[in-house]
This record gives sequence, C-alpha cells and structure tokens, in this order.
Amino acid sequence: MNQPRAKIVIIGGGPGGYEAALVAAQLGAEVTVVERDGLGGACVLTDCVPSKTLIATAGLMAALEGSAGLGIRLDAAGLTGAGSARPGSAAPGSAGGIGPGMGRAAVDAPRLYARVKALAAAQSADVASRLAADGIEVLSGTGRLIGPRAVAVGNRKISADILLIATGARPRILPGAVPDGDRILTWRQLYDLGELPGKLIVVGSGVTGAEFAGAYQALGSQVILVSSRDRVLPQEDADAAVVVEEVFRRRGMTVLGRSRATEVKRTADGVAVILADGRTVRGSHCLLTVGMVPGTSGLGLERAGITLDGNGFVPVDRVSRTSAPGVYAAGDCTGVMMLASVAAMQGRIAMWHALGEAVQPLRLSRVAATIFTEPEIATVGITHRAVAAGKADALVVKLPLATNARAKMQGFRDGFIKLFARRGSGMVLGGVVVAPRASELILGVSLAVEQLLTVDQMAHTFAVYPSLSGSLTEAARKLMRPAEDA
Repeated sequence: MNQPRAKIVIIGGGPGGYEAALVAAQLGAEVTVVERDGLGGACVLTDCVPSKTLIATAGLMAALEGSAGLGIRLDAAGLTGAGSARPGSAAPGSAGGIGPGMGRAAVDAPRLYARVKALAAAQSADVASRLAADGIEVLSGTGRLIGPRAVAVGNRKISADILLIATGARPRILPGAVPDGDRILTWRQLYDLGELPGKLIVVGSGVTGAEFAGAYQALGSQVILVSSRDRVLPQEDADAAVVVEEVFRRRGMTVLGRSRATEVKRTADGVAVILADGRTVRGSHCLLTVGMVPGTSGLGLERAGITLDGNGFVPVDRVSRTSAPGVYAAGDCTGVMMLASVAAMQGRIAMWHALGEAVQPLRLSRVAATIFTEPEIATVGITHRAVAAGKADALVVKLPLATNARAKMQGFRDGFIKLFARRGSGMVLGGVVVAPRASELILGVSLAVEQLLTVDQMAHTFAVYPSLSGSLTEAARKLMRPAEDA
C-alpha cells in the first residue's frame, strides 16, 4: 500500500523557497509555495538580479573608459546619445566622454532600467516554469501561520506536515530618512527612476552601498559615498577594501569616511544629507544602504511556537530547523550570510532533512561570496582577520594582479590573489581574489577548500598561459616552500 505523500507548505518564493520546493517535489512530496510579490522573490525581482544587471552595464562603461590605453579609438559619431556624462567630461544629461580624443559614450537610462526590469521579470517567469513543470502549486498572496502546521492565504486554509519559512528581508530605514521613491530611495526603488541621478549620495559603505556607488560612478553619475567607518567595506578583507576605495577615489568618487548620516531631507531641487558632525551634503538623489531587517513580522510565527532573536530573525540550526518541530526556515529571514546561494542551500538542506534523505549540514566556512564592485572581491574560507588574531595557524601569500601577463594585456592593474594554507600540511584554508571577474576565479580556490587540497596539489595543476587563473597556481607555488619569515 502506498504511503501518503508528505505535504510541504513554503512561505516565500525566493531562492530559499523555490529551491526547497524543487527538491521536495523531486522527492515525491506535495508542495505548495506561497509568494506575495512574484516567484524568485526580492532576489530576482528587486535585489540581486536587477542590481547585477545594472552593474554589468556599468562594467562595460568602465571598460570603455580604459580603452584608450589598449589602443582603441572610438569615433564620436557612433557614440552619441542621451544619458549622463562621465565625470568631468560633459554636463549632466549630455553624452558622457570616454577619454582624451575618444569621442563620447552615453547611458540611455530609460532603456537601461527597462532592460533591468525585463530581465528580472524573465528570470521570475523561468522560475515559475520550473515549478509548474514539477507540479508545484503556487499561491499568490501573503501566508500567515494560524497554528503549528496550518497556513492561511486569504480565505484559504492549508494544513501541512512540514512548513518552511523563507520570507526574506527588506531594506532597513533610518528614522530621519524615510524613502519617498523619488529622491530618497532604497535600492529597490532605483529602477523606477526615469534618469540617472546627476549627483547621487550613497549612505552606507557596506556591500550594497559599495556596489551601487561604484556602478553609478561608472554609469556617469557624480557619487558621494557616506561611510560611518574608517574605510569602505569595513567587514571585508582590509587589503581588498583598500584597493576598491583607491579605485573609487581615482575614478572621481568622493568618499566621506567617519561620517554618519543622521537625517535626509528633500530640498527644492534634490536632497540634503545631514551628518552627525553638523555638515550638510547636497545632491540630486540619496540612496540608503544601511542594512536589512527580517521579513518576519505579521506572519503569526508565534502561533507555531517559533522563537525569534532580538533582531527579529528566525534562529536555525545547521539543517535549517527552527525552535518549532516540523518548521524550518531558510534565507535572509534567518540572518545567516545573506546570500542567494546560502538561502538556496538552506532550503535544499531543509527538505532533504525533513523528508529523510542523507544530508550534510550547512558549512559556512566553505561558502564563496563576491562583492560586485570594479574590481570584484571574491572570498572563501578563513579570513586574514582570523589568521592575524591567531584563530588559524596559516601561512599567507599575496600576489599582485599587475604581475600577471594576461592582466597586463587587458589593462588590469588593480587587484591581487591571496591564499591561506595550513602551516605544515599546506592544506588550502581559503583565499581572496580581487580582480575583474573574481566571481569566476574564486571557483578554483573554492574547489581546493571543499576538496581539502594542498598548495602542492594546486601548484601541480596546469593553468592556461596567459590567464588570470594562472595567478592562483603561482600563489600556490609560493606557499610550497615558504621562507622562514613567511
């Protein structure tokens, strides 16, 4: 006699939710996904996918800026159009200059934003198609828990054997800076602008702030980055953050360190950002990037016996279990490394565990992450901060990207490869890559960390010459026989 299918209800259709749904359906469960805004969630519709699409265009503009040094001449006739200027080259609203004698290029803001939103919608539709193909029910609306294993969506009540909470997070709002969607913005409101900001003030220098500040600077906006800390990206590898800040400043960005914003006001023609020391910074628009708060309020989580932490996040263990039996959580609402890849893995692990499959608990020490600035910063494994604090007995090597033949050919001069290896065994413990497309290069280090490879094994692996990846094996070679003072 066939056993009844397990009934899974997932609240939230972002990476944590839809990846969990696909796994559960593959294992034969009956799955319902409840999503309020659209499949893919904020990650696909307003956060990761749109921002990286915009950054891709910014990357092309940055590449054009350096094309003169590669022997390329761009004719002005073929590069004119509406858009914002490169800093110092033309008035806002005109075509942006690329370099001396290089003609002018421009960003067509309406077309750019339309492409960003269209690509996000297409990605959401792809997710919907995948779920439909696997027979997964999708309900549009807000799910609320009305009991330990019961969810209400509008007037419909659904019972479940297993619940997964994957409701994400939303931008944090400063008390004195309420977004209006016009001049004072969160990053989820950027794509509804009709133009590029002429003078954009970015408040917050963490990952999101740094990414958007760099992107809009490359697109042609004049950017002022307000950082409450000594440097941008204060939680990241210090050497990497220094490189990015130097690039920002060299490209014309104003970076205000140790400058905490206390209030943002509308003015007649833009915004005024009031700093804690009494200074006022004026611009056309202000982008707030001051963190995230979990999307856990109003869901009735207490009715399922789910305990929240002091910041409203859902604490989970390494297999995504909450404090309530049969209830799991995944993604940004848990506060565990707010990355789409981590959310997706949390969701998969939850379903494998709930449905009795063999499962490996989440290992955060092996998560690769990238900051999509220009150059990109990619990391995996232990940090330099941990090594310096004596938490890991590791050797460190740092190899400048400027010594790489391929980097010279392509005009790349900013960045480096850094590797950490356990003293004695030479096992690769982690690394930092600061380079164009570091998000692709980090895979080699991730494989070494995941598969417990040594620097000797990395060093004996063939790399293409010339290639940026060749610097990975070169760094490994430098750790094979470290000097006494290494």
